[in-house]
Amino acid sequence: MSLLGNQLLPPFSVNTLCIYGGLAFLLLAAWHVVPWLLDPYSYRKNRIPGPWPAQLSDFWLGRVAAKGHRSETVHGLHQRYGKFVRIAPNHISIADPDALQIIYAHGNGALKSEFYDAFVSIRRGLFNTRDRAEHTRKRKIVSHIFSQKSVLEFEPYIRLALGKLINQWDSLLSGDEKLASHRLKPNSDGRVWFDCLNWYNYLAFDIIGDLAFGEPFGMIEAGADSAAVAVHDDNAANIDVAEKRLEIIRVPAVKILNDRGEYSASMGTLPVWFRPYAKKIPWFARGNRAVKNLAGIAIAAVDKRLATPTDRVDLLTRLQQGKDDEGNPMGRSELTAEALTQLIAGSDTTSNSSCAITYWLARYPEAQRKLQKELDDALGEDEELPTYEQVKRLPYLEAVINEGLRIHSTSSMGLPRIVPEGGLEVSGMFFPAGAILSVPSYTIHRDTSIWGTDTEVYRPERWFEQDAEDIQKTFNPFSFGPRGCVGKNLASMELLLIIATIFHRFDFVLMDPKHDLETREGFLRKPVTCFVGMKRRRT
Repeated sequence: MSLLGNQLLPPFSVNTLCIYGGLAFLLLAAWHVVPWLLDPYSYRKNRIPGPWPAQLSDFWLGRVAAKGHRSETVHGLHQRYGKFVRIAPNHISIADPDALQIIYAHGNGALKSEFYDAFVSIRRGLFNTRDRAEHTRKRKIVSHIFSQKSVLEFEPYIRLALGKLINQWDSLLSGDEKLASHRLKPNSDGRVWFDCLNWYNYLAFDIIGDLAFGEPFGMIEAGADSAAVAVHDDNAANIDVAEKRLEIIRVPAVKILNDRGEYSASMGTLPVWFRPYAKKIPWFARGNRAVKNLAGIAIAAVDKRLATPTDRVDLLTRLQQGKDDEGNPMGRSELTAEALTQLIAGSDTTSNSSCAITYWLARYPEAQRKLQKELDDALGEDEELPTYEQVKRLPYLEAVINEGLRIHSTSSMGLPRIVPEGGLEVSGMFFPAGAILSVPSYTIHRDTSIWGTDTEVYRPERWFEQDAEDIQKTFNPFSFGPRGCVGKNLASMELLLIIATIFHRFDFVLMDPKHDLETREGFLRKPVTCFVGMKRRRT
């Protein structure tokens, strides 16, 4: 006999356990097979191909996402099967540039899918809000902050952080013992060998910290990944109370951001009913802690900023000034959630793209020399940091950045949208309401009919050869339509200033020119490391 509480229960026989196990297996199988047989969205009828496990269960895509190479895997499927690929029971990936204009267009009624629910912390922000009216309200408050005119006010903060980075890299070259842990080996031929990814992470975090929270995190000067985080509960309403936090601790913010991206991108592919159980799995449990810690970074930074009023002009000031149609400003928790959105978007994309562009220019020295000649012609031998006005119209610099965004595709995966009432016809096929569709940027950035047969080669010259209309409809680094990246203007200015400043001053080579850039994908596709040899171009 076995005891549970005060109740005596009869033992289960082996046969009984087998019966229950068999029934559970049959129910689970029916849960997946019956929808496939009923074919509510006519995927089988239209013979849309895809891996068998993906046609039956969301778990296939969840497993692919957890491995960190979703975009490459989906790209391989498109190469095998063609334009349409079924990557989940109700998710079709469409590798067609023309589909961008339909699935993500203004006014088509398509909504973000339940995938985005996995990215919510504190409360819904501009990125993960699925309700159309609420998104329109939030975008109205936020969008003016990122107009071209407004972002120019942020240039001094970007140049200040760049100046600190340049000083640290000069110190690396001079053999400063305080930075010895960053050097991979002794200088040779005037070069220092190090992992530039770490420093690009410090730069991006310090820039967005200064812009979104009133001061940098101090990562560049410390040469370390560290940020303050507030220990907090999960009740977003409590953030509206200006209470003293229980505790402030230091955490590795870059690592937390990476863990959060991998967790949310994997969790978002799983069935909604299974997500509470998935959080009990150790890998997901660690990711869930990263979500909470990342929110804590925003809470600590906003608390500190609001406790000391200032007249400086930055993102947080602009968010505080923003009002909806009824004249209402954001509450504290909403303000914190939007600041967190800017922290995530502003740090990840800038650091990953800067690192990838540095890698490709180091791998293709001829492109690096062409860029440096253009920078020398525009800037001369002036050691002062360039301004946005000086670099904003340099054609080869722009091509270098765009080619990096094309081939690296930081935002690589297809972002899922739910087909609205009335359905949509996409690429010659009709999809009924409720179907989930996406267009993978990684794949369309490698469309040989648009970019040529050498899509895996980093070649900025292609931007002067391609048809402008084809590029406009195919190039998708910031997404497209009403849910596209609201911070595009700021990101573009940052990349122009970062790449121009660094390559005007330094020269880079790879430790192994044949070594591919290793990446891992959560929500964004990120370099894992980027070891380079750097030297000053002038002494």
